[in-house]
Amino acid sequence: MKTAINETSLLESLRGEAGRFLDEDPCNRMGEAFGDERMWSPPLLGAARGDDPIFETFRDKVDPRHWTPAEAFAAGGFEGKAEELSVVSWILPQNPLTKKDNAQQKDMPSERWARARIFGEAANAKLRARMTEFLKDAGFDAAAPMSIKGWTQLRSERYGYASNWSERHVAHACGLGTFGLCDGLITPAGKAVRMSSVVLRARINPTPRPYTRYDEYCLFKVKKTCGACIKRCPAGALSEHGHDKALCKAYLDDKTAPYVQEHYRFKGYGCGLCQTGVPCASGIPAG
Repeated sequence: MKTAINETSLLESLRGEAGRFLDEDPCNRMGEAFGDERMWSPPLLGAARGDDPIFETFRDKVDPRHWTPAEAFAAGGFEGKAEELSVVSWILPQNPLTKKDNAQQKDMPSERWARARIFGEAANAKLRARMTEFLKDAGFDAAAPMSIKGWTQLRSERYGYASNWSERHVAHACGLGTFGLCDGLITPAGKAVRMSSVVLRARINPTPRPYTRYDEYCLFKVKKTCGACIKRCPAGALSEHGHDKALCKAYLDDKTAPYVQEHYRFKGYGCGLCQTGVPCASGIPAG
């Protein structure tokens, strides 16, 4: 059954559908001892034009193989010119209890955080499928790049671990935040978030980017103050020079994965200490 939606109201309709899905679908439940508690709070959404020049810059900022929206759309099985397309990105904020729990941790993730990392990302993947289906029902061709067979993780000579569709960079393009010292995206809901996106054949009014620097919301990057995330990192992967992705990944694989298996009794990993217990955990820091 077709959903009656026009391009003018599309972003608001997607916001409503994402909120409804996260509120009603069992996949967004913490489970076990936490019962019906939601993993993700209501989402934030933003949009960008498919021909926005910022997407070309990601070939330098992420990897030369990073997709443009038109390339992602084509990888999803559709044909479309860049000027016909839009990108919609959403931010999923961690629930307040998860952030509170993880802020108290010193070297390992809280159980809520580890659950949100594994089962919450599964919910995010299901949301991608739902958003694509919702758009199809409304008559819009759409593809979720991270769900496309051609999406892959990469090793970038310049930046280490990367991918051919970076959800953080896409969210930045959609007006949803700027990068912090630890490479996390600082959004109006803070840095303790996850995100995803869809590319669709529609012309949605782009969300204004209320920043001029890619790192404008990071107090350390702009003013050389704060640096709280450096002190929070148990792997020593953060310094005033930035984020050592190799050290970070090694800590997740070698330390947190065995800990989660032993203490929380499911196969997973996570950390997020640099995203909690810091001034940018739940919003854009003052100043």
